[in-house]
Amino acid sequence: MEFVVQKIEDLPTVAKALLDGLEGRRVIAFDGQMGAGKTTFIQTALRAMGIENTDGSPTYSLVNVYKSPFYGAVFHFDLYRLNSETEAFDIGIEEMLYSDGICFIEWPDKVEFLLPDDTVRVKIRLNEALDRVISWNDFSEEVKL
Repeated sequence: MEFVVQKIEDLPTVAKALLDGLEGRRVIAFDGQMGAGKTTFIQTALRAMGIENTDGSPTYSLVNVYKSPFYGAVFHFDLYRLNSETEAFDIGIEEMLYSDGICFIEWPDKVEFLLPDDTVRVKIRLNEALDRVISWNDFSEEVKL
C-alpha cells in the first residue's frame, strides 16, 4: 500500500489503514531519513489506537510504553542513539518485540537481527513535490489523498 500525503490532516487516514492491515502482525519498523516524519506518523497511529497522551519521540529513553484501550501494550522505540546490541538487550527489547504488544520502531536497522520475519516495513520518503510518500511491505497501489 502506498499513500501520498500532502497535508498533516491526511495522516489519520493512513494510520488507520496501517492499523487495519496489521492482521496479527505486531512489529512495525519505520525507515526514513531524519525529519521524514516517522515520529509524527507514529504519534498519529498512537492516537488512532486510543492513546491520548503521547510523549513524543523516546530519543533519549529509547522506548516509551503506552496502554491502548483497543490494542493493549504499545511500545514506541527510537533507536537512533542506541550504541550497541548490549544496550538493546539491557532495555529488554527482545521481551517487548516478542510480547503481545504492538511495537513501533524508528531506526530498526540497529536491531535488524532481532526483528520477527513478519515485521511490517514502513517507508517514508519525500517525492519531487515534497509530499510524504508512505508505503509498507511489497504493495504498490498508490492512493493520493
